[in-house]
Amino acid sequence: MSELTVQYLVLERRDPARNMARFYVLTIEPTLFGDMALVREWGRLGGRGRRRLDLFDGQVQAVEALESWLRRKTRRGYVQRQSSCLERTCDPA
Repeated sequence: MSELTVQYLVLERRDPARNMARFYVLTIEPTLFGDMALVREWGRLGGRGRRRLDLFDGQVQAVEALESWLRRKTRRGYVQRQSSCLERTCDPA
């Protein structure tokens, strides 16, 4: 069985004039039943936020949905976080 790595796409939207500091995380993960899940997490930076899973039959459909959400969030002013070090193997140095 091939080893799958979970990759995160972390987006942020900050506007100090409006007291806005938000995050949005997109990731594709396999499920126990062989499907693929697009996991979306969002909320205020520093807070717990919300989480939603959307199930898809295959990787292609999940990637298309991720790209669609990425376009939506980019239009709303979200930008990709510069140093997203979320994996356990990430070296902080």
